[in-house]
Amino acid sequence: MSGPDGRREVCELREKLLGGGLVSAAGRADIASAVSAVIADVAERGDRAVLDSTAKLEGVKLTPERMRVSEPELSEARGRADEQFLALVRRSADNVRAYQESIRHKAPPALRRGGRELSVRYTPVDRAGVFVPGGSGSGAVLVSSIVMTVVPAQVAGVGEIAVVSPPTVDGDVSPHLLAVAAELGVSELYRISGTAGVAAMALGTKTIPKVDKLVGPGNAYITEAKRQLFGRVGIDSLAGPSEVLIIADDAAEPSWLAADLLSQAEHDPGSAVLVTPSRQLAERVNAELEKQLADLPRATAAGKCLDAYGAIIVTRDLDEACEVSDSFAPEHLQVITGDDDAVLSKLRHGGAIFVGPYTPVPVGDYYAGPSHVLPTGGAGRFSSPLSCNEFLKASSVLRYDAESLEADSADVADFARREGLEAHARAVEMRRRDRR
Repeated sequence: MSGPDGRREVCELREKLLGGGLVSAAGRADIASAVSAVIADVAERGDRAVLDSTAKLEGVKLTPERMRVSEPELSEARGRADEQFLALVRRSADNVRAYQESIRHKAPPALRRGGRELSVRYTPVDRAGVFVPGGSGSGAVLVSSIVMTVVPAQVAGVGEIAVVSPPTVDGDVSPHLLAVAAELGVSELYRISGTAGVAAMALGTKTIPKVDKLVGPGNAYITEAKRQLFGRVGIDSLAGPSEVLIIADDAAEPSWLAADLLSQAEHDPGSAVLVTPSRQLAERVNAELEKQLADLPRATAAGKCLDAYGAIIVTRDLDEACEVSDSFAPEHLQVITGDDDAVLSKLRHGGAIFVGPYTPVPVGDYYAGPSHVLPTGGAGRFSSPLSCNEFLKASSVLRYDAESLEADSADVADFARREGLEAHARAVEMRRRDRR
């Protein structure tokens, strides 16, 4: 990144990735309009709108009774699933559960000042909705997403969890998804179109009760639906295409770095950026990318993404590499250097940070414990990964005794009157007066 040209190229790439460059302005407007129409239709016609949208987009005609996958169907899918697969799911879910339990918010001891007791309590939302991509237009059914969303909600103590996933053309949902849902104890799963399904969970219909929080990854339409529904329902984030930024020096293995970059590029769309102070490493990684891309099953998609949304940036030193990384605030941030801890201490932003050569992103995607639902598009500057704490609400708890109110009443009443709120002042002073 030496000189003005290098800095300009980095700025242009950052604007492309963080400024919505993966979808044109006209495309975003079309998506927003289409989503707005679906939400309005669901608000007006409820189940009928959901069924019509599912027929139009997925080619599946359902009745209201068929929207929800029955418990016998869930049980049958679990019974037919490969036991090794279910054991894998249990191991992954156990890891996620252990991590989520370790980070769950715990109320500290109450702050006591004389007769004043001030504390906080955390309570879960009553009902959460999870969207899992699928359906006739989906490349792959990401069954790992149900583990990474449902388990954190369960750890939070959410009483009801509803899952929506679009059906395939034959009206079914992925048997793997059904089996995982059953394994996790999910009994409420709907086979309906994505945008309409998200709207139904947010607004409520006769068949689908309204949820309090919407979570889960999805395409541009699902993200736009969340954007428009936020406020009527809580959301996890406005997720965009997957992304990775790797900070590395000559201590890193070039072939491993190339594999890591390709693992994000194959998402299609997905962005992959290497930032390094070593020009030699940059050249070796570039050669490895060409070599590995040649026999990758999704080579065309991954190659297209690398051309459009990938980069290898050479910086003066690792300090500048950290500055570049923080300006991107990437979803996945990998640090593979001769002194990872020193580099980590200089970084501020990143959805999930993978430290060292033996921590590739897929361990976080599937198995380690933190949820793989992460902030994208630079949102790591101000938001956090999905966790059990996303499903918790904090309530302040205040308790005064009579003497404490007596001591504070003059100040409280003074504040109230300076704001022109006489009734506020009297609510305090009345208790003081009546006690005498």
